[in-house]
Amino acid sequence: MILLDLFLGFLKVGCFAFGGAYGAIPLIRDVVMSYGWLSDEMLTYMIAVSESTPGPIMVNLATYVGSSQAGFFGALLATLAVVLPSFLIILLVTALLKTALKNKYVQAILRGLKPCVIGIVLATGIYMVIGNCLRTAGNARIDLRALIITAILAGSMLGYKHLTKKKLSPILLIVISAVAGMIVYGI
Repeated sequence: MILLDLFLGFLKVGCFAFGGAYGAIPLIRDVVMSYGWLSDEMLTYMIAVSESTPGPIMVNLATYVGSSQAGFFGALLATLAVVLPSFLIILLVTALLKTALKNKYVQAILRGLKPCVIGIVLATGIYMVIGNCLRTAGNARIDLRALIITAILAGSMLGYKHLTKKKLSPILLIVISAVAGMIVYGI
């Protein structure tokens, strides 16, 4: 039964994950929480690990959750389920690409999806920052160490952009975050 649940849960994520991995995080959170596969805190950790390891976040998360729930076959089915819709859509789009992109209705749909994806990504980022900086275990309290790391990352991004007129590399952000985490939380 768990294998079927993993397949159907991550198939749902794969079918409705518009906007890439960051847009899929709320869907993954919903599926994982509804089945009780991981705690919210553990899912947040896995998002961070999935983001810092090679490969798409959705695939990494699906593989991890599948593996933690049903071993190798769970990982295989969850990963297959999350990539199957995209694979089939890409095959279809490739066949219809030239004519479909010229269609004004298709262009209108794609333009309409952009603000939705931006909103989903922004809401996910805000949710994760608030969830990590404001702990609510019975009573709300501010996690000063998480707030310091968030401020260091925000300051690094803004300072780098101000000085160089370029965006800070995500790789460098991960390194800064790891160093700040080791310093703030102690090795």
